[in-house]
Amino acid sequence: MTTHTPSNPDQVPVEADWELAPNLLDGAQELTLTAEQCDLGYWLSAVAQGTLRDGRAERGHTAVTPDYMRADGPLREALVLELGNRSLAESRAVNVLSNYVIGAPGVVEQEFFVTQVVDEARHAMIFRKHLVDLGIPEQDLLGFISGQGEDYTKRVLNPIAEFATTVVRDEGDFIGAVAVFTIVIEGVLAPAAELSERKWTLLDPAASEIARGASIDEIRHLTVGSSIVRDHLRRNPSYRPRLIELIRRGRALWDELPSEEFVLEREELFQEGMFQHTALLDGYQVFPGCKLLETTPKQRYDLAERWTDDMAEIRLPYMGIPEAVDIIRTHPR
Repeated sequence: MTTHTPSNPDQVPVEADWELAPNLLDGAQELTLTAEQCDLGYWLSAVAQGTLRDGRAERGHTAVTPDYMRADGPLREALVLELGNRSLAESRAVNVLSNYVIGAPGVVEQEFFVTQVVDEARHAMIFRKHLVDLGIPEQDLLGFISGQGEDYTKRVLNPIAEFATTVVRDEGDFIGAVAVFTIVIEGVLAPAAELSERKWTLLDPAASEIARGASIDEIRHLTVGSSIVRDHLRRNPSYRPRLIELIRRGRALWDELPSEEFVLEREELFQEGMFQHTALLDGYQVFPGCKLLETTPKQRYDLAERWTDDMAEIRLPYMGIPEAVDIIRTHPR
């Protein structure tokens, strides 16, 4: 694991620099960041005055949205579904993580989760704003998002949010709640966010930049959460059975959710839409050796699942719980 910190107060740390930060998968697997490092002062300088400079704070990008992304059709519909559901998910994360701020055992943890609450709220905002860029009327934006995502909220977001909130608020287990959010929730969702950035790179550079900025934040969330769990387990090895139990509960819950149904719905639309832009995408590789035009919706979904496994194989041993890899792994070996 590599730790990155600024060499002077005016320098943006590598992991927060828009141009230099690694992609989400590499950063989450290779970097080590702690809550002590990523305090409120770090966020105000490295993030607010680093990642978000050049006008990215409010819109999340500096790119231009192509005109064809405002035209009715499957490509626009795929992105509208994605942005709407991700906005709902980030808003729900704000609600859940507010309980982490309340339940934090010390100032260090409290400050970090205050910054994560702000991050998630900003993500929800920039996803909403790009929907306006795509032609969704601003005056009924929130109503549109909640209506479109009603089923997703009921069947996916509500059960996840209730589980995480129960652990931190009702069971009073802050460390367990951090593990649930880091390992189960963000650990499973992060690869899909990485795929989003790569999918939209040429088709909608603005959407790709929005995903890039959110991913830079997620690196911090995943690595700090991992460090919090690791340090607690080192000090309290007797906590291990409880931690493993929570990971099993979280994975069992995730396996019951119809998340694949919702992802594949928009991937089918994306599939139809991308073939309307074959000249633009000709030769473009969604990852080395794999051309985007040669992928199917299920292949892209499975790719994100494999990335989840890859992250688990690095992060969980780092936390000191290598036995949890088989619990989280999406493809048994």
